[in-house]
Amino acid sequence: MKNKFVLVLVLGITATTVAQDLSDALRYSMDNIQGTARFRAMGGAFGALGGDFSAVSLNPAGSAVFATSQAGFTLSMLNNKNETQYFNGFTSETDSKFDLNQGGAVFVFQNTNSNSGWNKFTLGLGYDKTGDFNNNWSAVGTNTRSIDRYFLAYADGRRLDEISVLPGETFSEAYRDIGQTFGFGHQQAFLGFESFIIDPVVDADDNTSYVSNIAAGNFNQQNVLNSRGYNGKFTFNFAGQYRDQLYIGANINTHFLNYERSTFFSETNNNQGSLVNSVNFENNLFTTGAGFSFQLGTILKLSDGMRLGFSYDSPTWYRINEETSQAIRTVRNENGNNIALTIDPSVINVYEAYRLKSPGRITASAAYVFGSSGLISFDFSRKDYSNAEFRPVSDSFFSAQNELIRRNLTVSNTFRIGGEYRIKQATLRGGYRFEGSPYSDDTNFMGDLNAYSLGFGYNFGNFKLDLAYEYTSRLFGEQLFSVGLTDQAFVDATNNNIFMTVTFNL
Repeated sequence: MKNKFVLVLVLGITATTVAQDLSDALRYSMDNIQGTARFRAMGGAFGALGGDFSAVSLNPAGSAVFATSQAGFTLSMLNNKNETQYFNGFTSETDSKFDLNQGGAVFVFQNTNSNSGWNKFTLGLGYDKTGDFNNNWSAVGTNTRSIDRYFLAYADGRRLDEISVLPGETFSEAYRDIGQTFGFGHQQAFLGFESFIIDPVVDADDNTSYVSNIAAGNFNQQNVLNSRGYNGKFTFNFAGQYRDQLYIGANINTHFLNYERSTFFSETNNNQGSLVNSVNFENNLFTTGAGFSFQLGTILKLSDGMRLGFSYDSPTWYRINEETSQAIRTVRNENGNNIALTIDPSVINVYEAYRLKSPGRITASAAYVFGSSGLISFDFSRKDYSNAEFRPVSDSFFSAQNELIRRNLTVSNTFRIGGEYRIKQATLRGGYRFEGSPYSDDTNFMGDLNAYSLGFGYNFGNFKLDLAYEYTSRLFGEQLFSVGLTDQAFVDATNNNIFMTVTFNL
């Protein structure tokens, strides 16, 4: 980074946008609490149970179920496998890592006022990782559409003198000045023109029409994606128990996200008439953000065994910052000679911050406790992803993206069921989780998620040790580029995760 220029674009969101779209809105709106081992083993079905740190993150009334003050943390080993199909090509990528994904404490204060109906109050502090952006996949296949479509889509309608190097300028200076003056779209057209992928129809400054120097035919393509980062939240919780039947609580959450993505696209061809036979295109994105949300919840104890729960999650209001960098390399054949050209502007585009409102969620829960021998629990959650919204809504670009969100995203329903069986100090657990696709057409973008889990716990008296294993699977499609070359790679993602939680009495 030290050798790069820093380019700050503050000319207005539409002029400087890095092309935020509904995939960005969805990425930061989806949450998947990794949680404690007990929470994971039971499929996350804790809305009517409480008494678990991650249950408090789902239903804030759950902290009032704790009988004593406790603290704990969770370690995880995450293993993901992505099997990718892109036209006639099949690839497989695996990745593993260790993580600290949860930690928290709940402090219980018994009410000594015998005239009050409130039995106790609790205060809780917690951290939960709500999203894991670590992902790697590669797509390899033969396409009949070239990357030239991407650059033609951005160049069409733009003047030649707005997307080319001026006399005396270097590539870096031109890329920087074009970004400052015109924005992201002109920079893409500049890369396509100066790398010889596209040419103007007329060699004149006011030309606005372009043709490709890549001839039609077959194209051997590879796209490699590497991403990392996380979405997490810190929670301050307050809850109380009224008599023996009612638990109520509230959470105030601060959110933070960090997302880094690098994509490396390569294409080769032997098509007759092609001036350019090889293209390598690198794109890097670095995103940081912070947000705020709140939660309200209640648990009603109908009898010694039967419990009902309800919780409301507000939208999360984010403020997000983005930076990008790019480089391109081409090889062209001129008079039988292969000429390589690399354009690495060494410029970091720093964009004006934008805001995102993620959708809220409601959860209804029921559980039955069989005395000291075990329990069974069920949760249903509803989240309407079409309510995600870029802001300010007065911006014409964001207004158009919000309309795409409303047309393409829909309500996602989540079902969670879990149970446990106690044998003295030991506990056996199992669970299942289903999450519906957030897309209205899930055959093209993202399928449903299915998760199966098992777990074991042991109570040593002053502390407890819990272990869990979870298997998840989901099929989704990934567009290579947002415009022009919009072909999809289909990724079958499976995860094998192991969680360990240690809980201490305070």
